[in-house]
Amino acid sequence: MTSFDPPRPWTASYATGVPEDLEPVSGSLVDLVAASARTYPDAPALEFFGRVTTYRQLQQQIDRAAAGLKALGVGAGDTVALVLPNCPQHIVAFYAILRLGAVAIEHNPLYTPRELRKQFEDHGATTAIVWTKVAATIQDFPADLAVDNLISVDVIQAMPVTTRLALRLPIAKARASRDALASRVTGTIPWRHVVAAEPLASTHPKPTTDDLAIIQYTSGTTGSPKGAELTHRNLLANAAQARAWVPQIRAGEGCVVYAVLPMFHAYGLTLCLAFAMSMGARLVLFPKFDPDMVLAVTAKRPATFLPLVPPIAERLLNAAQEKGVSLAGTEIAISGAMALPHDLVVPFEKATGGYLVEGYGLSECSPVLMANPVAENRVPGTVGLPLPGTECRVVDPDDPTTDVAPGTAGELIVRGPQVFGGYHGRPEETEAVFVDGWFRTGDIVTIDEGGFVRIVDRIKELIITGGFNVAPTEVENALRQHPDVDDVAVVGLPSEHSGEEVVAAVVPAPDREVDVDELRAFARGILTPYKVPRRVFVVDELPRSLIGKVLRRQVRDKLMDLTGAGR
Repeated sequence: MTSFDPPRPWTASYATGVPEDLEPVSGSLVDLVAASARTYPDAPALEFFGRVTTYRQLQQQIDRAAAGLKALGVGAGDTVALVLPNCPQHIVAFYAILRLGAVAIEHNPLYTPRELRKQFEDHGATTAIVWTKVAATIQDFPADLAVDNLISVDVIQAMPVTTRLALRLPIAKARASRDALASRVTGTIPWRHVVAAEPLASTHPKPTTDDLAIIQYTSGTTGSPKGAELTHRNLLANAAQARAWVPQIRAGEGCVVYAVLPMFHAYGLTLCLAFAMSMGARLVLFPKFDPDMVLAVTAKRPATFLPLVPPIAERLLNAAQEKGVSLAGTEIAISGAMALPHDLVVPFEKATGGYLVEGYGLSECSPVLMANPVAENRVPGTVGLPLPGTECRVVDPDDPTTDVAPGTAGELIVRGPQVFGGYHGRPEETEAVFVDGWFRTGDIVTIDEGGFVRIVDRIKELIITGGFNVAPTEVENALRQHPDVDDVAVVGLPSEHSGEEVVAAVVPAPDREVDVDELRAFARGILTPYKVPRRVFVVDELPRSLIGKVLRRQVRDKLMDLTGAGR
């Protein structure tokens, strides 16, 4: 690693109480729950449809599940696949795997069979803990991918008795809810059998700080998904950085965290599976985001800390206004994954009386790298400041060893204790994303004098037309200013004459129609001519990931098929 130690001007903009750096972490992730179970044994750890699990009970379940997995042959270094929604069994399984020194691999339970198979081919796990709704998909894998231990989880079993009984009622609504949450399966090991084991002996070896903890697959929005290998150190450090960023939230003082983001995603995993458990917080689990369900909990117990994405914040705010439910008491909401519109921040903060700030990260970085201060000096339109212990530079994308002039746009490269060591089984791709020990994010940014970072665009999504670089985000922001436009994605399609041409897929605003020629004329009043879309396609909706990010690659593929471009 290079000895170059760049200045860190952003520390002067930190909120009161946020340290410039942190002590190195030690131990492992399993110590987070264990410490909370010792310190706050009777405090609520999990809440699921009103049913509460204390920290003592959670630790007992983890110890039993670890013993059950050990009896099935799971040991240190083994990989175990998790294909689960947000539910108590998810947390227990995750920490039980780690307790044995094994490696947890999170998967999206809504993936298609092809997508799941591709990831199983990559990691080769022979033990999988899966939602009953997904079990048949895993059972249908070919013989060379056969899972030795297929453990099925019925999430309904974690609900209160009254809820479970209600789901058994012979009425259509109950049947529909039951079918959405569970499926009948055969030929699997029921989760209840795994947790029926005697607790694992306390003398059983624990993982070390530098052991591999998880393989986190990237979203695949800029290429095929890759498994980022994250150690206990990476994840412990990121949880510690998150705690340091919100000193106003104190461990053991009734912190309530809402898990509305999927925990199979790096964002939800760190802030719910790690941060919340380390705070002795009450983690309220939602198997999917349902505004009505969230509002029902908010009326009783508002969130102290609410990780979300802009579409969730918008839907929650709209639902609260429609139903006349107050969001007051929601203290801190942190938004990631995409740009946070300022016109959403103002009404959300007015409704909650708390903060809504934007952050930034990547799966390879555990994932949080930056966040706006939870203070009055936050800067809308930026992703904030590097977290304590995080270093960053802005370099020439074509020569990442050379820093660009201050205030100039360039590629963001970072290093810190949360940055991963490499991609699973892909040494060449690992080497390609590091330069002298710094990780290349692939994002083009500027940093102002106060250290606030503004994302300009992703290198891999830049459109090159007629020799000029066009940032899709810039064009999208321009088109969104038109009153007839509700949403938009801009991509580049192959062109015989200019390399690529700028093309937009536009979703009309409610009760509006988009006049394509008028919209292009509007764009010409804002953008340099070569940035104005050559073609505009009106669509009903844009493809998004589960956390709401527009999948530009899918937009491009659909427009390629529609136009026959490149053929």
